[in-house]
Amino acid sequence: MKSPLETVRSIGDKLIRDTPFEYRLEVKPVVHSLDRMHCVDFGRTFCLGRPAVAYAWTNLNSPEEMVLTLGVEHNDGCKIWLNGEVVYDQSGDRDIQLRFDERSIGMSHEVKLALRPGANSLLVKSETRGKEWVFYMQPPATNGAVLEDTSAQVEIGLCGVANIDRKVAGLSNWLVIGSFPNPIDGNARRGLETVHAPEREFVFGRMYQGINGAVTWTIPKVEVLGGMIDPLPWGTNYSWNYHNGGVAWAMQELSELSGDSMYADYASRFCDFHLDGIPFVEHQVKELNAVDSANHFIIDTPLLDFTLAPSLPFINRLRIESDFPGRERYFLWVERKIQYAREEQVRLPGHGIFTRTTPFKFTTWVDDMFMGIPFLVHASLYCDGAEDGVAFMDDAAQQVLEFNSQVWDEEAELYMHARYFGNSAKLPHWSRCNGWASWAMSEVLAHLPLSHQNRPMILAHFQRHCASLLRFQSESGLWPNVLDVPDSALEVSGSAIFVMAMARGVMRGWLDDAVFRPAVIKGWEGLEAQVDPDGTVHGICMGTMCTEDVNYYINRPFYDNDTHGLFAVLFAGIEMERLLAAETVSDIRRGNPANRLMPATA
Repeated sequence: MKSPLETVRSIGDKLIRDTPFEYRLEVKPVVHSLDRMHCVDFGRTFCLGRPAVAYAWTNLNSPEEMVLTLGVEHNDGCKIWLNGEVVYDQSGDRDIQLRFDERSIGMSHEVKLALRPGANSLLVKSETRGKEWVFYMQPPATNGAVLEDTSAQVEIGLCGVANIDRKVAGLSNWLVIGSFPNPIDGNARRGLETVHAPEREFVFGRMYQGINGAVTWTIPKVEVLGGMIDPLPWGTNYSWNYHNGGVAWAMQELSELSGDSMYADYASRFCDFHLDGIPFVEHQVKELNAVDSANHFIIDTPLLDFTLAPSLPFINRLRIESDFPGRERYFLWVERKIQYAREEQVRLPGHGIFTRTTPFKFTTWVDDMFMGIPFLVHASLYCDGAEDGVAFMDDAAQQVLEFNSQVWDEEAELYMHARYFGNSAKLPHWSRCNGWASWAMSEVLAHLPLSHQNRPMILAHFQRHCASLLRFQSESGLWPNVLDVPDSALEVSGSAIFVMAMARGVMRGWLDDAVFRPAVIKGWEGLEAQVDPDGTVHGICMGTMCTEDVNYYINRPFYDNDTHGLFAVLFAGIEMERLLAAETVSDIRRGNPANRLMPATA
């Protein structure tokens, strides 16, 4: 029978075999749904340096009559026609002012489009004073809310337009023509007022006089981007996200436990790949307007999923290795994230806990107990007893209690996935979100001094939560994806986190050995049954947003090898190996280097 270490090594070995840490060149994909940002970069197509005017045309295909509101952003003047009628007209000098939020981009203006069923002609006239020249449009930002969005039903692009080959439609959603003169009368530009041929007729095969000679309808400059290799619906092993940072962190722990440096090397490759790639990713996002291109979340995204959580392998390496090539880069990265944690991450007024603007302002997600609190703990250890270290540990402990005041469902004795500010609605008791809570509490308890005033309350709540979770463990050892919905499918990631947290609890004396050891062994056996000999892991729920609709969680797709589950199973196996290798709690404290920072049990 395999030991837990052998099982998790098979997963780690597969990760090493399957993860390339490289970009693949690809043509920028064309998406025909209107549920995201669309952009025409006139500047890259027609160049800059002088005042000019150009046009862009597309078709909006609507399933029914509807009024659709779109956000728009543009430099200088812009005019929009829908089916020949002017629906937007703004002149004057202005700079692009996109506002990047957690999962959305805010724009400065709006336009209302009264769409008729079927095809709708959209013509955009854009002018530039020569400084910048881009047009953006999108539905109003929902910031990732699970809502019925009518814009998703509207198709944008050239598909089905008469006399346009489908290969052209596969390269761009837009036709463009330009550039035309933007005459200056005194101190004012007259480009929007000057009527050029595309406003009078829309005909292919005609040539018109532009600034540099004859022009005709064409497509914008087609960009080549660096994309991820073989992405799946849930992502890849090495995209910038908390669960891939979690895998790298787990591989560091696996390397320490096994004594095999190849797992730590994997984690270092993850960190170095992303540090090396930041200029390239920033170029794609900011210069090529590929705002949803590969690893774009690493560029100034104000969300813990993409700031603190994926930075755990960076700060962990700084703590455990005193010297390595590129250490200064790690130091600067971690210092930036420490500043973010202190000063920039949005917090819930009156409570001080990490919160979000997704899907509504001041939504408290249980997820953020994991996304932020372990980083605070590691920042405390990284600061090595300094005043800042004490402050970070105090913040971590206080946040646990404040999260409990917001998202703990007292009646169910489980965590709700999230809570909307000023709203009493109860969200479902999703398995993985309960896992995030137990993980965060165990991380804090493992390093919080015995004398800390908040320790007894955190420990008592951890014990109560774990006891509550035992009610929902199935005969297979796994837990349902929605804990209190009996016919919800059994799921690996939440189950793995419960096994990890309970194994820690038994090992450190926080939980009754006689009650919880059989449960964690049973849980680990259930997890092992989901791991193939080659390291493939089955039964992992993909990432979710939050909603009151329990069916959304019940119907979420499951995937093999989704890293949301891989790093949880890695940590579960690591903790199980430590538990089974130690005969008593005192043995663990005395001899296990992985617990060198662990305080005595409460």
